[in-house]
Amino acid sequence: MNACPGELLDPAALAEACAVVDSPVSTLRAACERANDWLNREFRDGRDIGELLQLRAAAIDEVMRLLWARFAWGESRIALVAVGGYGRGELHPASDIDLLILVDDDAEDQHTAIEGFVTQLWDIKLDIGHSVRSVAECVAAAGSDITVCTTLMEARLIVGSEQLFQQMTTAIEADQRWDSAAFFRAKWDEQVERHAKYADTEYNLEPNVKGSPGGLRDIQTISWIALRQFGTGDPESLKDLGFLTEDELNILLRGREFLWRVRWALHMITGREENRLLFDYQRELAGLFGYQDSDIRLAVEQFMQRYYRAALAIAQLNEVLMQHFDQVILRSDAPEQIIDLNPRFQIRNGLLEVKDDEVFDREPSALLELFLLCAQDERIEGVFAATIRLTRERRELIDSEFRADPRNRKLFMDILRSSNKMALQLRRMHRFGILGKYLPEFGRIVGQMQHDLFHIYTVDAHTLEVVKNMRRLLYPEDQERFPVTSRVAARLPKIELLYIAGIYHDIAKGRGGDHSELGATDARSFCENHGVNERDTDLVVWLVENHLLMSGTAQRKDITDPEVINEFATVVGSQTYLDYLLALTVADINATNPTLWNAWRGSLLRQLYTETRRALQRGLDNQVGKQEAIASTQRQALERLEDRGFIAEEVKALWAEAGEDYFLREHVDDIVWHTEAIAQHYDKSTPLVLVKPDLVLQTDAATQIFIHARTQDYLFSVVTAALEQLHLSVLDARLYSSVEGMAMDSFFVLDESGASIASDSQRLEHIVEFLKATLTDRDRFPEVVARRTPRAVRYFSMPTETSLYVDSIKNVSVLEVTTPDRPGLLARIGRIFFEHGIVLQAAKITTLGERVEDVFFITDANHEPLEDPDLVVNIRNTICKELDEQAAA
Repeated sequence: MNACPGELLDPAALAEACAVVDSPVSTLRAACERANDWLNREFRDGRDIGELLQLRAAAIDEVMRLLWARFAWGESRIALVAVGGYGRGELHPASDIDLLILVDDDAEDQHTAIEGFVTQLWDIKLDIGHSVRSVAECVAAAGSDITVCTTLMEARLIVGSEQLFQQMTTAIEADQRWDSAAFFRAKWDEQVERHAKYADTEYNLEPNVKGSPGGLRDIQTISWIALRQFGTGDPESLKDLGFLTEDELNILLRGREFLWRVRWALHMITGREENRLLFDYQRELAGLFGYQDSDIRLAVEQFMQRYYRAALAIAQLNEVLMQHFDQVILRSDAPEQIIDLNPRFQIRNGLLEVKDDEVFDREPSALLELFLLCAQDERIEGVFAATIRLTRERRELIDSEFRADPRNRKLFMDILRSSNKMALQLRRMHRFGILGKYLPEFGRIVGQMQHDLFHIYTVDAHTLEVVKNMRRLLYPEDQERFPVTSRVAARLPKIELLYIAGIYHDIAKGRGGDHSELGATDARSFCENHGVNERDTDLVVWLVENHLLMSGTAQRKDITDPEVINEFATVVGSQTYLDYLLALTVADINATNPTLWNAWRGSLLRQLYTETRRALQRGLDNQVGKQEAIASTQRQALERLEDRGFIAEEVKALWAEAGEDYFLREHVDDIVWHTEAIAQHYDKSTPLVLVKPDLVLQTDAATQIFIHARTQDYLFSVVTAALEQLHLSVLDARLYSSVEGMAMDSFFVLDESGASIASDSQRLEHIVEFLKATLTDRDRFPEVVARRTPRAVRYFSMPTETSLYVDSIKNVSVLEVTTPDRPGLLARIGRIFFEHGIVLQAAKITTLGERVEDVFFITDANHEPLEDPDLVVNIRNTICKELDEQAAA
């Protein structure tokens, strides 16, 4: 380990300073603080991180020795031993300093000195973790606990009895309770469990640089297993042993150096052992590492892409080496079963392998054939480690000539058309470094993050998840969750066209410009190069260009309006295009953020799909008009009400207070339910509040709350504030006012966590009673909710954006508000509407991670669109000003 330089810590001068004071604590504490400051300055100046880690360990060693020398240790043997990261000389600014105080069996006379030594270490403010054990206790603890065994394997003597230390290391090495095989199994299980805590992905939004897949612990696991098997965990030595190739060594060293620097920086800026790359620190680290915002990408996105690529490279290397360990350590004596496939490949004990190391050089197409075989032959369980390594080494054979070869283009299309674990093969191609070489446009998005809470995956991970979801639509076990989409996907004439659209729908993100248009250009080139006919090419290109069309229409427009359906159907044009678009949309939403999908979103897409299919069946020139739709809805509702004992005159009298929009936007079932409830509610001075009973409860279904009450000031604000106090999230609001001054409002809600409340009867009763009391007693009108905004949401600050235009078909103004999510948002906007004399007709609420994209359908007091330009400017400015001031507060 490196010697401690004088400018870091001068042992002789420090010893002299300690010699003239009764207690050395203050002197040593100050020395440690100066050393930390010096090391951080050296870090900022770009000094080699490996040196800095060893220098900090060396400085702590000197402090330990100076303090140790002040105690009388008696005649029994004793040793101070560094273990764990400190033992291997990797000590970050706030890492725990793990110590073993090794004693003889008869160390009774040392207890007082040990207690005093440890106490003074704490007084110096060193974050120590320590144990006191004899050699026999070390052996026993190591034998029963893999973590203790691992820690002692890296033990290093700081001061004390070298004989006792050697006795301990010899005993640990001789103990065979953790032989190579048992040690490997335990470490593999340990890694699997650790990875599961991080959802088995390198691409967490806030990864742990130490514990996440692709983090420092993955490197250490390789080193520990090698140390147990070969007697050395040093990367250079492993290369000399033939266990690591030159390329793999470089990947490991570069990745480790980067992760070390990130971890050091995290400790430095937080002043504690913080290993999580939280949003709070990502921007600061991006600046510290020299990244700057560009016109296309934020500095933080560039920094995080570097992190994700480093983590992915480490995870891929760890995967190969762990499999290699498995074959060398666990399966070396297993009987071999070899199945010959062709002149290039064979199956060895269920794993595909090349027959010799020259296969890819002789026939580069075999780099793709490997994955096609995995997709076609169910006997293949995986790929042999040596073949994975060879594939990674030979991926540079994939150049422009390789991509232009008709044989390779056909192989890739055959992979997409294969029926056996196709999505897995794309993931393998990605992890082996083949997919990004064959599709350079895909290679550019590897590790590319989108700096928000809406997209929880990097673009490459999201893309592969989309394709995986497309495959899931064909699996029987997923048909219950996506009944309509699964049936639609099963009848798609060429499923590979859907996969191509999935691969290319986001491939142009990060380039600037419209990623849908740029991606469509790439998709057309791919299709033309891979023999896709012109008709199918047009379909794929259209899907990429319009992949946001269906979700945007369902979530932001009034899909109960026939004109909206007609407009959407005109853009789609055919049943085939509609089917492919539905499958792409459902797969895309579920791959963006799993929390986005619920029965409410599913019902919106299902309704849009069903109504559009009917419109296409009728023909685009033979669409249902507004009055015809209203008449049809009223006729069906009246028939059902008459079956319940109502007479036509009675019903029409009740309906007189409802406008045309009510019959356009509400389902027949809801109109019947509302009408019955209003007819039975005789006291019009008290509000009617009902929760729609669910005949079939769904775990993620939205609950409809219907309110029939006198129109009053701030009604929307009052209701939404009350719903927020009830910890409910509003998804949709439909608001109607009659000439008699009665409001008929429906709110569709989930719990604020996104869960359904439909099955909680007690909570539903409480909601009804709370809303009744709130609407009856003006003194109980709730203030705008002022809960703390969650940490992750607070981090993503963005100015509020608004747009306002007139929908001439519906004769309303449409206000779109994009702003960070926060408590009390809807209530504030509703209050602004009232203060400006605005009538809210409906609201579509969409929460996308840390931001909302809400759409409000509004009119003036005469139920006409907003035509006063001053009023339009004033309301937009007021919303932006108030919401941004609240966010900054």
